[in-house]
Amino acid sequence: MPEKEQFQSFITELRRGILTLTVLGCLKQSHYGYALLQTMQEKNIEIEANTLYPLLRRLESQGLLISDWNTSESRPRKYYTINEKGWAVYNELMTEWEKMQKSVEIICGKDGDDEESD
Repeated sequence: MPEKEQFQSFITELRRGILTLTVLGCLKQSHYGYALLQTMQEKNIEIEANTLYPLLRRLESQGLLISDWNTSESRPRKYYTINEKGWAVYNELMTEWEKMQKSVEIICGKDGDDEESD
């Protein structure tokens, strides 16, 4: 595998690991799919519609989100919001994320030093 493809593969793995957390975090406020996609992209979370929509369906089927159709506008939209179970999962994921982030900073160094201790 060429280096650029391998690097991109690593980046994809990192992103995939945090998408559930970021989607749940964004859904503290109700969003329809496209608005959520835009919100995430504005916050520099790179996600495509063909990744987001299946993730929303999966999170809903896992009981972490509730959805409601808004048909009052000319175009019906399905709005998603985090529910109580989703909040519990979100809080646990945030705790784990913070632990991992601290561990990575300890191992890799905040300032990017390449010092070897052995």
